[in-house]
Amino acid sequence: MSLRKILTEPNLILRKKCILVEKVNDEIRTLMDDMLETMYEAPGIGLAAIQIGVTKRVIVMDLSKHDQKKSPLYLVNPKITFKSDLKSKYEEGCLSLPGQFAEIERSSECHVNFLDYNGNKKELKATGLFSTCVQHEIDHLNGILFIDYLSKLKKTMIIKKLTKQKKSL
Repeated sequence: MSLRKILTEPNLILRKKCILVEKVNDEIRTLMDDMLETMYEAPGIGLAAIQIGVTKRVIVMDLSKHDQKKSPLYLVNPKITFKSDLKSKYEEGCLSLPGQFAEIERSSECHVNFLDYNGNKKELKATGLFSTCVQHEIDHLNGILFIDYLSKLKKTMIIKKLTKQKKSL
């Protein structure tokens, strides 16, 4: 396993749509292992492959608390099959938007079909923060960032701030 560099906005790669994974093999499992290690190191609760510059439909997540046993989740080719009409708001952040947070409204529940770490077909039903996180990460696979849900003014201000941060590095 190795740490990968997390891309930060503005970066055109983050706006690309990811391609389906044909088969879960050792290459994809190594990618997921690297993503998980990178996410834990950051630290974060979710990471999409595009955030490390890989345009494949792969996500890793772990919502366990620091004092709990780690509980990683691997989603290959995740597809939302249901979103509830009931909405909920959570303050979202993103490893590709360091230091930026905003309250975002999303469906409070969603169902997702995906392939797991071994390529087995699975379905999950997510609610609350879990649902928000799944939707946030799947957005990444479609080139969407949480700031895209904000007003044009707020989004522009965040991008300017991040651009300035990048230049000062």
